[in-house]
Amino acid sequence: MEVIIPAFILGFLGWFFLRYVIFGFYTVDQNERAVKTRFGRAVRLGKGTTLDDPIAEVLNEKDKERYIYPLVEVIKPGGPYFRWPWEKVHKISVATETINMALDLETPTANHNGTILDAVTKDQLNIGLTGQIRYQPSERNLYAYLFGVKNPVVHVMGYFIAILRQRIASFESPNSTLIEEDDVELDAGLIGGVSINDLRKNLNEINTFMEQECASASARYGVDLDASLITGIDPPHEVESALAAINTAHNEVSSDISLAKAQADQTIVQSKRAVEIETLRAQAEVEPLQSLAEQLAMIKKNGPDALQAYLRNVRLSLFTKAENVILEVEK
Repeated sequence: MEVIIPAFILGFLGWFFLRYVIFGFYTVDQNERAVKTRFGRAVRLGKGTTLDDPIAEVLNEKDKERYIYPLVEVIKPGGPYFRWPWEKVHKISVATETINMALDLETPTANHNGTILDAVTKDQLNIGLTGQIRYQPSERNLYAYLFGVKNPVVHVMGYFIAILRQRIASFESPNSTLIEEDDVELDAGLIGGVSINDLRKNLNEINTFMEQECASASARYGVDLDASLITGIDPPHEVESALAAINTAHNEVSSDISLAKAQADQTIVQSKRAVEIETLRAQAEVEPLQSLAEQLAMIKKNGPDALQAYLRNVRLSLFTKAENVILEVEK
C-alpha cells in the first residue's frame, strides 16, 4: 500500500532540515570567541566560579562576595561546529580596541562632546585630561561580559574615571620628599600651588597607577584594560597665562639656584686644591731639614770629634763657593 505524505509535511521537514541542520553549522573567526547556551543557560565548566581563577586575586573580600560568576565553556576559533535547535551561540570580538577616555557612551555630549575629561587637583584647580584606553573582553570571564553586566564597557569607563579623578585630587609628587633640609623653605615656596606641573612630570607614574588599580576590571566586568594612556593635562584658559608666568619664574629661580650651587661647589673645590698645594709645599720644605737632622744624629753617634770634622768640612765647602769671607778677629 502506497503511503502518501502531505505536501505541507514535506515542506516542514525541508524547512526544518535547512533551518536547523544545514544552518546549524557555524565557525568562529580568529579574533572571536563564542559561548553556547542551552535553553538560555550558558554551558558551564563544572561548578567552578571566577573565585577559583587567578583573576579574582586582585579583588578585596567585599568584592569577592559580590562578583561571583560561573566559568563557562569558551569555543575557540575554528569549525565547523554544530548547534542543536535549542542551543544558541553568542560570538564576541576579543580584538583590542581603543576609546577616548572622555567619551560617555550613554551621553555623547558630556565631557565637551567626549573630547576632554574634567578633574580637580588638590589645590582646587580645574584641569582637562585627554587620553585613550585600550581594552578587550576577558576570555577568562566571558560570562560577566555577556550575561553579568548589561553594558560592560560603560561600567569600566565609569570605574576608570572615578579612580582617575580621585587620584588627580589626591596626587602629590613623589619627588617632594627628596628636597634637602637646607632648601625646604625655598623649594616649598617655589613648587607650592602648582600641582599641575607635578601631574605633568609624573604622567608615567599616573598611568602605571591606573593600570594597577583597574586590574580588577576583568573580574568585575569581564573586561581586560590593556593600557591607559593619559597624554595631556591642561589648565583652564583663564589661568593658563598665570600658570605660564609661574612656570617661567620657577624655571628662572631654579636656574639661578643651580648656577649659584655650581659656583659654590667650584669655589670649594678650588679651596681644597689650594690647601693641598700649600700642604705639599710645606712638606717639601720640612723633609730636607728632617733628613739633615737624622744625618747629624748618625754622625754624632760616631763620637764628638766626628761632628766637629763634619762641620769643618761643610765650612770649607762654603768658603770655596764664597767670593768674600768676613772673619772675626780676636783682640
